[in-house]
Amino acid sequence: QVQLVESGGGLVQAGGSLRLSCAFSGRSFRTIAMGWFLQAPGKEREFVAAISWDSSSTPYADCLKGRFTITRDNDKSMVYLKMNSLRPEDTAVYYCAGKVGIYYGGTLDMDYWGKGTLVTVSS
Repeated sequence: QVQLVESGGGLVQAGGSLRLSCAFSGRSFRTIAMGWFLQAPGKEREFVAAISWDSSSTPYADCLKGRFTITRDNDKSMVYLKMNSLRPEDTAVYYCAGKVGIYYGGTLDMDYWGKGTLVTVSS
């Protein structure tokens, strides 16, 4: 059974940084493209960033490019999202997700989802 467990969320002041982590288990991590998504209060879930199995491709949502960085460690079956210069509008539940094979980013078409971790940015 595939499981994704996010961690690292919390309360941070505007301008601060956080690193989210996602632990993947249940099948070979090296066959999975991974992504991060966010869902702000009262809004739909949206794409943040993705990373191919070999880290060669890392598409980002245009509005977040330059502040957020996605990485993965295949030996540890982990994916990370480093978030810098956080703003109150970044407040959301952040979800980790995986897709078997190739994922180009932008859509919510993923095979596996975590339960999310809440990030709150105070002004």
